[in-house]
Amino acid sequence: MRLFVEIARRSFRRHMTYRAAALAGLVTNFFFGLLRVAVLLALYGSRQEVEGITVTGVVTYMALTQAVLAYLSMFGWYDLMLSVHSGEVATDLLKPMHLFSFWLAQDAGRAFVNLLLRGVTIMVMFALVLDLAYPETAVQWLTLLISVLLSWLVSFAWRFLVNLPAFWTPNARGIMRFGFVISWFFSGFFMPLRFLPVWVQRIAYLTPFPHMLNTVVEVYLGILSGAALWQALLLQAAWALGLILAGQWVLKTAVHRLVILGG
Repeated sequence: MRLFVEIARRSFRRHMTYRAAALAGLVTNFFFGLLRVAVLLALYGSRQEVEGITVTGVVTYMALTQAVLAYLSMFGWYDLMLSVHSGEVATDLLKPMHLFSFWLAQDAGRAFVNLLLRGVTIMVMFALVLDLAYPETAVQWLTLLISVLLSWLVSFAWRFLVNLPAFWTPNARGIMRFGFVISWFFSGFFMPLRFLPVWVQRIAYLTPFPHMLNTVVEVYLGILSGAALWQALLLQAAWALGLILAGQWVLKTAVHRLVILGG
């Protein structure tokens, strides 16, 4: 555990040095978020509520999705693939730490930096120019924190899993990009999943993607409450565990292949 914390701390410090890049990304996210808000408000027209989400709620939805983009690395993460293709993974496998835990610790530091520098700041910027909704109770804030943490675990476990084809092919980037693109659609990044046809929602909830983003926002807005709220958190945890176990199985196969080939 001490080694995990130390790696996460060093990753945090390393990513904190890229404040200029974080600022540039922050500005881009903010203005792109305003554009997305304008599009959805145009779809609302004169209506004050659509599928249980008010105008203020949908504005908050857009703000929050923009805030967690970098935290969840929604646009892609190729670090493990690059490590495999450069051969650096051989050194990583010799470290006194499981490869998954090693990358999880590094991503924890990266994610926390982005949550602080970009996530919180973007929400403040949106709050200055738009009317946002906020959690109303301590329980809502607590469940939000749990959901945000679980969303990162689901996201990382998925990103780790789709990086593993790099052990078999030098052209894994295409597979990974496809995996990231479908996650954008089914996570609710483009619009709330409640706005989509019921059959699309059913397909989406057969995947882990809603639990990366859509669940977090619905917890924040109070759309999920009571038994539905705890069920959503349990599903997030279950998907995180399932993806982690799947990643461990694929990684074991990949390392076995690497050893046989003399890698």
